[in-house]
Amino acid sequence: MTWTPGSAGPTAATTPPPSESPSEPAGRVRRFSRAERWIHRTTGALMLVCVATAAALYVPQLAELVGRRHLVVTVHEWSGLLLPVPVLLGLGSRAFRADLSRLNRFLPYDREWLRAVRRRDARPGSRPAGKFNAGQKIYAAWIAGAVLVMLGTGLLMWFTGFAPILWRTSATFVHDWLALAIGVVLIGHIGMAYGDPQARRGMRTGSVERAWAEREHPHWKEE
Repeated sequence: MTWTPGSAGPTAATTPPPSESPSEPAGRVRRFSRAERWIHRTTGALMLVCVATAAALYVPQLAELVGRRHLVVTVHEWSGLLLPVPVLLGLGSRAFRADLSRLNRFLPYDREWLRAVRRRDARPGSRPAGKFNAGQKIYAAWIAGAVLVMLGTGLLMWFTGFAPILWRTSATFVHDWLALAIGVVLIGHIGMAYGDPQARRGMRTGSVERAWAEREHPHWKEE
């Protein structure tokens, strides 16, 4: 079976292994397609705009420094509305759909990974993973759900004339506190990425070192 994203299916058995791919240098494995990298970058940029504009609206010192509140509100609203668009457009990519399927499958070795993390066990082989480890799967599920909740509550806050005041008040409460949680989680996500140069390189260039893939994601081939 190939390691190339999107190869799962009837054609997987006929696809040459990564080492035989003429498009990859020796010792490297294709991890993400160009479409997947652009989806990640665009979604990340929109998310950062949402977080930055939210901070400028809710932190008094930043609000005073930035000014132009109406413009900040407009940018925040539209960046939030556009947030799901890269993912929706990305569904046209076979590689992206294949990786979504991997992210949505929680397998037995993912539980082993979580147990090793809880025990702070960092020995080689103690944290088995497929293309995505259990932490990445949990993060992807959580952030996807959070974005949908933020979009729904944001629409209730935006179109004030279509909802009772209790709904708007509740939506504002959920929206504000979930925004804070998203900010904290994003800081953790960025910190984890900066702690793993190979993971960053995979998202930047599309390929990673084979040795890193075999060490950190030993079940990738099986998937």
